Amino acid sequence: MHLDQWLLGFIVFMLAAVISVPLSKRLGLGSVLGYLIAGSIIGPWGLRLISDVEAIMHFAELGVVFLLFIIGLELKPQRLWVMRKAVFGTGGGQVFATSLVFFAFALLLQFPWKTAFLIGIGLSMSSTAFALQMLSEKNQINTEYGRLSFSILLFQDIAVIPVMAMVPIIGAQSVEHASNGEVLNFFLLSTAAILGLIFGGRYLLRPIFRFVAQTRIKEIFTASSLLLVVGIAYLMNLIGLSMALGAFIAGVLLADSEYRHEIETDIDPFKGLLLGLFFMSVGMSVNFGLLFENPFMVLGVTLGIMVLKAIIIYFIGRISGLGNEAGKNISVTLLQVGEFAFVLFAVAHQSQLMDAPLVELLILVVSLSMALTPLFFNFNEIYIKKMSHSAPTEYDEVSVEEAPVIVAGLGRFGQIVLRLLRTYDIDVIALEHNSEQVDLLRKFGVTVYYGDATRLDLLKNAGAEKAKVFILAIDNVTDSIKTALLVRQHFPHLKIFARARNRQHAFELMDLGVEVIHRETLGSSLAMAEDLLVEFGFDKVNAKSIVHNFKQKDQEILQEQFLRRHDEKEMINYSKQAAQQLIQTMRQDQKTRS
Repeated sequence: MHLDQWLLGFIVFMLAAVISVPLSKRLGLGSVLGYLIAGSIIGPWGLRLISDVEAIMHFAELGVVFLLFIIGLELKPQRLWVMRKAVFGTGGGQVFATSLVFFAFALLLQFPWKTAFLIGIGLSMSSTAFALQMLSEKNQINTEYGRLSFSILLFQDIAVIPVMAMVPIIGAQSVEHASNGEVLNFFLLSTAAILGLIFGGRYLLRPIFRFVAQTRIKEIFTASSLLLVVGIAYLMNLIGLSMALGAFIAGVLLADSEYRHEIETDIDPFKGLLLGLFFMSVGMSVNFGLLFENPFMVLGVTLGIMVLKAIIIYFIGRISGLGNEAGKNISVTLLQVGEFAFVLFAVAHQSQLMDAPLVELLILVVSLSMALTPLFFNFNEIYIKKMSHSAPTEYDEVSVEEAPVIVAGLGRFGQIVLRLLRTYDIDVIALEHNSEQVDLLRKFGVTVYYGDATRLDLLKNAGAEKAKVFILAIDNVTDSIKTALLVRQHFPHLKIFARARNRQHAFELMDLGVEVIHRETLGSSLAMAEDLLVEFGFDKVNAKSIVHNFKQKDQEILQEQFLRRHDEKEMINYSKQAAQQLIQTMRQDQKTRS
């Protein structure tokens, strides 16, 4: 390829991404679908600006490699050991159950058992790139179902090794030929490669990065990071192993390294661009000709596979302890068929286990399942959750007759208050409207009732008429204000202790007559400020007094701002003057002390 052709191709990819992705994000469809649309437009079935899709896809797979490497960097070996039950238990269960169901369907369609076996395995895998990218965009990768999704995907990447070893055994070659050392050599080579990677990662990589870091040349450190990931990917591919799995292991081994954050910062931009290229290559690989010839058959097969897979994953999630909503979330996250299927079906064709038309159909189905996944994901996010929230919900019946304290909202703020009160045997009725949070807390032995504190009947059942204190710790500002108004109107005897997300939230609570308000980050911020004053030479007692005075002055300013909140100009002028006056007052107090 000439330089001008290469540059033109680069411009086409970048231009398609720059136009499609922001539009897709603006429409609420997410970046992944934007990349897919961009690929479809510039690919062989669109404007035909790009023709060599296979070569681009091979290169773009590096995006998945970089993604797994960065995930490995964020997983310390100790944490990985803790995840072993989820990885091998839940992940293994998902692959086994899904493979078995699709294997049975393939047999019913009269495919030979060898072909049916590979179809089942291939369709059981999900796309690491698609799933993790969508979870990252929604900030859901650290949720309970997000962590379980990652565990399942990790097992699938590990399962690639034995699956690829099985192909020559069940292929057109004889079993005797396969047993003459080919499979044994593959396993020995795979084991040696992984052990070598573990040994090199623990004893060689850190000294190498230390040596490079001493040069203090930023671009050389970046080059070393890229060399590490691409080099490992090349070696794994040479052996026939999963490139992504090798990169993940290397990342885990560097997770405790002092260079972890710098390596991650260097790799992240390349990861994002290459992942985008991977998604675009998937969009380009969709055979629209076959789709137009048999649209109902192709779409029917694709949707059938996705729905069946979603049902299986939903029940796997529920068995693993996920709640109903989290089970739905994990099912729509992993319902697509993964990129490993492209490789497996191609190898199966080479081993004469699948004919060309079947492989072409399966690759089209895999591509379409990826393309449809963001739509399913967004549909679950918007419509299903909206319908479930608008539908009547069966909340728990409160079994305790009465308690002096009711806590509404068991997030990070409410949990701390609840733990402290129960430590001193103060009876508390705790209410939480998020079913996933309720399920999680109950696993840790916390007594909490599933209920919406914005409903009057639930507050009555919780004993609000006899309680003394109502702790308002709801995270959502709208629900918090609605609850405060409800308590003020129907239970005026209850003293409200409220959590406020910010000053504006505090103003709205003060409007309702709530007197005891704690801004959620104020205490921790002042505690850090006190530690910083001590670090810079202030006496501990003096630092504590300074912070106490600052808090008092800030509370006075808050009260004055509350009175001026409806006049924006007056509010801004007062806030500027108050900030200057606060600085002068604090400095004057310090001079008086010294």
